[in-house]
Amino acid sequence: MILIDYRDARPIYEQVVQRFKMLILRGVLHSDEKIPSVRNLAVDLSINPNTIQRAYAELERQGYIYTVKGKGNFVSDSGLLLQKYREEVFSQLKTICKAAFEAGITRAEIIESIREGETDD
Repeated sequence: MILIDYRDARPIYEQVVQRFKMLILRGVLHSDEKIPSVRNLAVDLSINPNTIQRAYAELERQGYIYTVKGKGNFVSDSGLLLQKYREEVFSQLKTICKAAFEAGITRAEIIESIREGETDD
């Protein structure tokens, strides 16, 4: 479910956060689904439980999961999360496009770059 890339420059907890966010947004993890306990995930990934706890705290702060005392951690409403995430992505895209236009990059060049990115996967 979650894989850690030790060559990635980002801290491990950030990688865990990003992987969970993508699993939730892609519908792999559904609303109100229980996610692994801190201890179980730490054992599965062979990392410190404090790292997982930090990732879960960040996911909860961002609204991707919620905690039920004595029961564990669960996925929040993924429909609302996807809408919010899309709004954030489009906002970032607008900022990037504005910077590109200011640098003299044309609309056609931006579109071509996006098309090339689609085939990179």
